[in-house]
Formats: sequence, C-alpha cells, structure tokens
Amino acid sequence: MSDTELRALTALGFDELRQATGGLGSIHQALAARVFRAVGPGAALVRPLYEPITRGVYAGLGLGTRAIGLAAQAAVARRDAPALSTTPRGSALIAAVTGLRGDALEAEGSPLCQPMAVRVGGEPVALDTEALRAAFPDATPRLVVFLHGLMETEFSWGARESYGSRLARELGCTPVYVRFNSGRHISENGRSLSGLMEELVAAWPGGAAEIALVGHSMGGLVARSACCHGAQDHAEWVRLVTHSVSLGSPHMGAPLEQAVHVLSAGLAALPETRPVANLLRRRSGGIRDLRQGSLVDEDWRDRDPDALRAAACSEVPLLEGATHCFVSATITRSQRHPLGRLLGDTLVLVPSASGRSRTRRIPFDEEYGMHLGGATHFALLNHPAVYERLRDWLAVAPQRV
Repeated sequence: MSDTELRALTALGFDELRQATGGLGSIHQALAARVFRAVGPGAALVRPLYEPITRGVYAGLGLGTRAIGLAAQAAVARRDAPALSTTPRGSALIAAVTGLRGDALEAEGSPLCQPMAVRVGGEPVALDTEALRAAFPDATPRLVVFLHGLMETEFSWGARESYGSRLARELGCTPVYVRFNSGRHISENGRSLSGLMEELVAAWPGGAAEIALVGHSMGGLVARSACCHGAQDHAEWVRLVTHSVSLGSPHMGAPLEQAVHVLSAGLAALPETRPVANLLRRRSGGIRDLRQGSLVDEDWRDRDPDALRAAACSEVPLLEGATHCFVSATITRSQRHPLGRLLGDTLVLVPSASGRSRTRRIPFDEEYGMHLGGATHFALLNHPAVYERLRDWLAVAPQRV
C-alpha cells in the first residue's frame, strides 16, 4: 500500500489552483490598467490605492490555497491507499496529468512519473528471464507489443476480449503491453522503447523470433521513433520486427494541437489574455510533438517551441524489412463526406493517419491500409473490424531480403 502518488496528485492539484489564482490576478490587473489609461488623469487618485489592495487580495488567495493544500497532503499522508498507478481508474488519472505536464513533472522528480515499463495487471515487470517467465507463463516466440496513446494506459485496450487476447488465441502470439509517460517528447519515449525492447528480447523466455508493434495514436509515432533509434544503434531487436501497425496515428500532425499552437501565439499578444496563453504554453513536449508528428530530437532541441512558424520536422524513413500498416477513421461512414474530411475521427484526419498530405508523404502501401467509417478515435482501441484486419496482417510474415 502506498500513498505517495495520491499525495503527489494532491500537491499538484493545489499548486495548479494556486497558479490559476495568480493568472486571474494578472488578468484582473491588466484589465484595470487598461481602464485607468482610458480614464486618464482622473484615475490618479484611485489607482495608487486600488492596485496594492488587489495584489494583496490575490496574494492572500494564493497563500490560502497553499495552506489548504498542505493540510490536504497531511490528511492524505495519515491514511493508507493503494498505489493509484496499478488500478485502471487511478492509472487513467495519472495518465491524464502526465500527458499534460509529464515532461515538467519528470524533471521535478515527481513520483507520478515512472519509467517506461512492461505491465501485467497494472504492475511493472522486471526485464529478467525469471520475472518474465512468471508474468508470461505461456510465452511464445511471437510477440505483439501494444503501445497506448496520449493520456492512455495499457488498460485502454480493453480488459477481456482485447486485440491481444484474441491474437493469442487465434495466432499463438504473446501480447506485451507497455506503459509510458506520454508527456515526454516522442523521441525520448522512442529511445526508451528501443532500450526496453533490447532488454526484453535478451531476457525473453525461450527466445523471441518475431515482433509486431501496434500503436494507437501517439503510440504509433513512438513505435516509429523507436525503430529509427534501434536501426541507428544497430540494435538486435529491430531485426525481429515483422510488422508495425498504427491505429489513428497523426503522422502528419493533429489539428487540435496545431490550433492551440496558433491560438496561444495570438493570446500572448495582449496583456489581458497573456495569462491564458501562458497556461496553454505549459502543455507537455509530447503534446507539442503532435503538431507535426515529430519523431526525433532535432525537431525540438534548441528550438523555440512557441515560434509561430516552426521549421519543418525531419522525415524519418520506415523500418526496412517490416510490413507497415495503418488504420484511419472518420465519424462519417464515407471519408469523402465533408464532415468526415473536416473532423476525421474527431482528433486525427485521414491524410495524417494514412501518411498522405498535400506536402508530405509516408510510403505506406495501399494494401496495408484500412479506413473505418462511422467510428471515433478511441473506437480504434477495440473494434471488431480493426481486429479482423490486424489478424490478417499479422498472419502473414513479410518476405525479408
């Protein structure tokens, strides 16, 4: 039993509330300053009294919030609580928080940010043969590694009749679920995944012969980044990759992140709305990477993340020797419907999921692509039609040169 994560969440919640109070104070002061300027000399008598009072009120609110937060943390510390990260609901809450602020929290050493790990029943599995044999008593040489998306966990794939359980039954594969901090840069998670896969293959009971990577949304980008890192490092595990499947992955970027990027730049232009811009600009590096589908360090390192016209992202080739598959979706049955073209699956548009935009192209083969009509982004995590295609793809090993 551990209350560390609960205390960390409590502290984070009250700290965010305190900062929100400060942001409201900044907006209030900016609006007041504009009013005083409009009034002109007549405000000279009121302004010297008004501004110290308002600053004191907001400072008092901030101190009060901090005091309540400390009291709440003390109350939580006096009770036993299960580790939130091992339960579906608790891990979902942590995943949402880390998706938004995971890179900053990791830099602060927050207990909410745990290393990337293989998980079984919510618990991390050590990457040694004995631990893996205990966690995977029916291990086979064919691994299917599932990678969740932004603000998701391995529980997001479904509890019972998941893709993994059906592939195990029908194709004799062993499903392996990986959890990661989706607030980190995609390139950082890709590097971590490559290292994890190298350890996993070295310790896999009976040895590993084939690996298929299946990623939902951001997970598909992390898989591509990992393959890039593994190929550059001449890692053994990438030689075993037979398939890489992306389900609703924004290879060309996500429109919501693109819109937030532009919106924050506009809001930063005025003092009255600058606190809102600062709030939006606190979003994690992982979220920012979704603007263009960035996979490597060069896309963000030593660059201004808030630059309105950012440099184009690096084009990363697909892993040679593997079959690369994709699934796109629209909320309309036809992807040509105007609403489907505008909204896609509500988060990712078809050109991005299929790697075919007006200015960029990822060389996916048409025969390894699928469009699912009348479905949302999260339906791709567990859908019978997607499973059938996934099973057919994985049933045929690629012809290696």
